[in-house]
Amino acid sequence: TYAGLRLVGFTERRNNLNPAYVIQLYRIPMHRLFLSLILSLLLLSSEAQYTVIGRIVDSSTQEPLSRASVFCQNTTYGTATDKEGRFQLPLREGGYDVTISYTGYQSQVVRVTAATELNILLVKKDNSLSEVVLKSSYEVADGWEKYGDFFQEHFIGGSEIAKQCMIRNREALRFLYYKRSNRLKVLANEPIVVVNPALGYEISYQLDSFVYQYNTQYYLYRGYSFYTELTGDDSVRANWARNRKAAYQGSRLQFMHNYYDSTLQENGWLIDLLDETDETVFRKVNPYDTTYYAAPDSSGEIEIWYPRKMSITYKKKFPESEYLKKMKLPKSTPYCISYIDLKDPILIRSNGYFYNQSDWMQQGYWVWKNLGDQLPFDYEPD
Repeated sequence: TYAGLRLVGFTERRNNLNPAYVIQLYRIPMHRLFLSLILSLLLLSSEAQYTVIGRIVDSSTQEPLSRASVFCQNTTYGTATDKEGRFQLPLREGGYDVTISYTGYQSQVVRVTAATELNILLVKKDNSLSEVVLKSSYEVADGWEKYGDFFQEHFIGGSEIAKQCMIRNREALRFLYYKRSNRLKVLANEPIVVVNPALGYEISYQLDSFVYQYNTQYYLYRGYSFYTELTGDDSVRANWARNRKAAYQGSRLQFMHNYYDSTLQENGWLIDLLDETDETVFRKVNPYDTTYYAAPDSSGEIEIWYPRKMSITYKKKFPESEYLKKMKLPKSTPYCISYIDLKDPILIRSNGYFYNQSDWMQQGYWVWKNLGDQLPFDYEPD
């Protein structure tokens, strides 16, 4: 009865029902009340989820591929095919890049935003090329000893959370240094396995390449990750929850969520755009002005486009001292600021997924917040 009273009171506050109607609700038998609640939760769940199904076969023989890997990039969502090559992958509302891979075959990536059925034909790799290992004259024999710490700082990050991360398979990394261009390139023979004890994840990162230009201090890396939850007792999991919440505050993922929900201002975000005539001045803009923003349509996506560099300020968090020291900023710096260049408009979905991600170039705070502080797209904030 007390549970029923609390629920009715909440309904009254939300819907401004009159007291007589509230009393009428209260007289509903408890078993019917619980049944209605269960049905409501099922309806909400069905609206917030969809399932991707499919079958994976050899492109030449049409034979099913059992135990093929199917996972969504930068999430914890993954599964494997059965003996018939079939799979089912339940997903929360939003967008995802689904990666399909199988040993000895070329991987495929498919973007999904709604329930769909995939019929995937995987093509075998050319063994005559894959088995040839070219020993480049630029490869550094003792690469990890020379560049390991430098790579880890720029790939995983320099925050307190990132410093706790560990690369489990360092031997998979290859370091190449090009003296003429003063450039470092890092490749990997297999996915890099990063253990993050502070956030409670093991991350499998498929690195395409990491390139650092010493002359300009500009660097770029491309790849995709898959997150697996670590195991721990209640106290450990509570600590992970606190750390994840702290990592979420001011993150790019939170920014995408708040932009989609039209809650940028109340969550402490400001967007400024580089002045068209003066490249030393940023001017405040309304992020929901139709010049820069298109509201969700039937596809459930918003579109944003800024023709010049924009600065994104998060006002509800002080920058970490490690960041200020690294960027040589005054200790009195009050806010976390990132700078973004868009090559083309990007589309954002409700879970923070956006594309095309290659059109998003960032500098500043979010560059410092690398893999070690990032959360998967399926992270659910309070």
